[in-house]
Amino acid sequence: MAAVGEGLRVLQSVKVKIAYGCCWQGQLYRPPQLALNWAVVEIMGEAKNMPPYPGPNKMRDCYCTVNLDQEEVFRTKIVEKSLCPFYGEDFYCEIPRSFRYLSFYIFDRDVFRRDSIIGKVAVKKDELQKYHNRDTWFPLQPVDADSEVQGKVHLELKLSEVITDSGSICHKLATRVLECQDLPIVNGQCDPYATVTLSSPSRSEVKKTKVKRKTNNPQFDEMFYFEQVTKPCSYNRKSNFDVEEENVEKMEIRIGLWNASNLKFGDEFLGELRLPLKILKQTSCHQAWYFLHPRDNGKPVKQVDLGSLRLNIVYTEDHVFPSHHYDPLRDLIIKSADVEPVSASTAHVLGEVCREKQQAAMPLVRLFLHCGKIVPFISAIANAEINRTLDPNTIFRGNSLTSKCIDETMKLAGRHYLQVTLKPVVDEICEVHKSCEIDPVKLKDGENLESNMDNLRQYVERIFNIITRSGMSCPTVMCDIFFSLRESAAKRFQDDPDVRYTAVSSFIFLRFFAPAILSPNLFHLHLHHPDPLTARTLTLISKTIQTLGSLSKSKSASFKESYMATFYEHFNEQKYTDAVRNFLDLISSSGRKDHKSIEQPIVLKEGFMIKRAQGRNRFGIKNFKKRWFRLSNHEFTYHKHKGDHSLYNIPIENILAVEKLEEESFKMKNMFQVIQPERALYIQANNCVEAKDWIDILTKVSQCNQKRLATYHPSAYLNGHWLCCKATVDYAPGCTPCTGGLPADIQLDIDGDRETEHIYSLFNTHRAKLEKMQEACGSKSVYDGPEQEEYSTFIIDDPQETYKVLKQIIAAVQTLEMEHAQYKRNKFKRTKYGSQEYPIGDKSLQCFVTETSGCTTNSA
Repeated sequence: MAAVGEGLRVLQSVKVKIAYGCCWQGQLYRPPQLALNWAVVEIMGEAKNMPPYPGPNKMRDCYCTVNLDQEEVFRTKIVEKSLCPFYGEDFYCEIPRSFRYLSFYIFDRDVFRRDSIIGKVAVKKDELQKYHNRDTWFPLQPVDADSEVQGKVHLELKLSEVITDSGSICHKLATRVLECQDLPIVNGQCDPYATVTLSSPSRSEVKKTKVKRKTNNPQFDEMFYFEQVTKPCSYNRKSNFDVEEENVEKMEIRIGLWNASNLKFGDEFLGELRLPLKILKQTSCHQAWYFLHPRDNGKPVKQVDLGSLRLNIVYTEDHVFPSHHYDPLRDLIIKSADVEPVSASTAHVLGEVCREKQQAAMPLVRLFLHCGKIVPFISAIANAEINRTLDPNTIFRGNSLTSKCIDETMKLAGRHYLQVTLKPVVDEICEVHKSCEIDPVKLKDGENLESNMDNLRQYVERIFNIITRSGMSCPTVMCDIFFSLRESAAKRFQDDPDVRYTAVSSFIFLRFFAPAILSPNLFHLHLHHPDPLTARTLTLISKTIQTLGSLSKSKSASFKESYMATFYEHFNEQKYTDAVRNFLDLISSSGRKDHKSIEQPIVLKEGFMIKRAQGRNRFGIKNFKKRWFRLSNHEFTYHKHKGDHSLYNIPIENILAVEKLEEESFKMKNMFQVIQPERALYIQANNCVEAKDWIDILTKVSQCNQKRLATYHPSAYLNGHWLCCKATVDYAPGCTPCTGGLPADIQLDIDGDRETEHIYSLFNTHRAKLEKMQEACGSKSVYDGPEQEEYSTFIIDDPQETYKVLKQIIAAVQTLEMEHAQYKRNKFKRTKYGSQEYPIGDKSLQCFVTETSGCTTNSA
């Protein structure tokens, strides 16, 4: 057990959903090093009662940003003329660095000046659990230079005795400012310096470091001396650093961090640290890392009502061990497709004990995809559900484990399919803003019902044709699942000739295309939530497409609204039914080959970034320029503006590696390099999350290139040599191993260990239900009478087989639980308060140390 924790990974990621109403929803979940943090932060809410604008109309044009500490990683659209703005935004990201606060800033747009901040909500990472899954109103806090602080400082203090010329003893203080990390960037730059102040009621002495240009991780390593810190005392006195009490109690060292500004307004405050000198009473030398704090200028804080924000936060944390720790549990899960009956399998048991089937479906689908077993697993649980269904009209109507697993598979495997089919027309609908309202009650002045109906009809016709002609682009894994559903349904309900179609259409139309049209931002078809006019248009299109694909006998009667029934009469023709049937036949055919048409380019990602000019001419100017970057499955290009012809393109097969670029190369953060045979293209993303996204997707699409590099240079080639290894030739082999990156195949583009850890967490959370299910199996095995009510919630077809599987599950969960407990004890032993990893000033760490010491004592 001693080795447990070695190689443990910490992964973080965030999904922030900013729903209607300055509403926030989100999820937190992934990247690097020693113990995985999987956090799901669903932030749903609304802003209200914001202060009116000091002008005639009182209204504001507001938007919100999502920040890791003070680094903006997402921005909503602007809601105009409102003091209670509503948004409908989704934001997903993987977090590539540590952070202390998940912050939300509300801005008021100003056309002529810099946008002003109305207020913020900052939730400390360690307090996310405190607000777990409950609505909380947070007051917006004021934002000023004194409160916007982040980062840490490494400090050394040393007190030494000095004998004066008169023979008396006093003390000299040596203060060494070694370095700082993660300082805030102010107005796009950070040129920090530090001030060191020794202060007491009768004394204030200030020293200053040199300015470090273009870095928020400055290395100062400067020593400052303060003479006669204490009153001289007799030489024959036994001092031994026993400094005089009245002096030390009133003295402190203050470290201030500042950004050297060229503006007339003066230097900007970055943070400060105040240390009482009495900390040296126990030891003459003290060295530690400290978190920086806001400035306390002694002025009373004026309470201002800036409005409030309602948040609902769901937070979980997983610690992922090396793969072999998960072998027993993972093997039980993967065997699920072969267990007879499938209701006795580990995967099915997880669906039984989880209250929300979606909780179980997400990690199960990812793990089965990772292992290439998703089709037999879904086929097995779907066949079992169909055999339990009595009426073909209710097939897959409930939120069962089967339906949730198929939904999740389509969302993962069908993302590119949606991009190819729906994205172009959805983008057009969002940009053109044609009026399509057909409810006479909701018509605005000047709108024409017939014109609106014609607009809507054209959109529905286009989208219907695009979908029904896209059968050859449907991913193979979806087609194999649909074939299995079709065969099982047809075998179970042999008297119903339509069930082979409705079993498939209930997923591909009702749970895939229709929801994607309704909420394109949820399916990555559009960045922002559509405005109300566009959202209404998409709603009407989605309802019509859903009905067209349902193959119900009386389609007009399926609409509650009479105006929708009237509108649908145009599509109530046999040719539409035939087109749907042909499409369903194609995507659920046996032995269908995947014709995803590699010839058709798929846009994977695009956006503005800054690139360094490549200087293809020997003496070319190598400056930095903003360009529009576009990645497809064919090539990586950049353009002067969006929609322009490309200025430069890199075929995917020419990408040899994609890696981070060290900040010291150009004194710029969030840079990465796309390495080609002849040179590397250096690019700066807008923030750390965006940089991570680009690196991941570029690595993924180029992962199978035969000439990929094994090593690379983490720094740039400047002034005739590589900054990292000092090699002088620009074609010198790399000095650092390339990172593994992400596999190109969707079945492998998943962290299987992380998903197994998530499944373990679910089983551990629902341990009581597992034990209750065991009792139910035992009761059914020995008692053949009426089923006891307390056990009736479980599906148990074979009590003996289910009991055996449950026993194996509980044993595997208990083993992993012991390993987690051992990891926590080991972490406590390694934790050093004041280290770079755990700076002083973090109250949550003190709580962790106290809590873990209690756990250690109890478990000893």
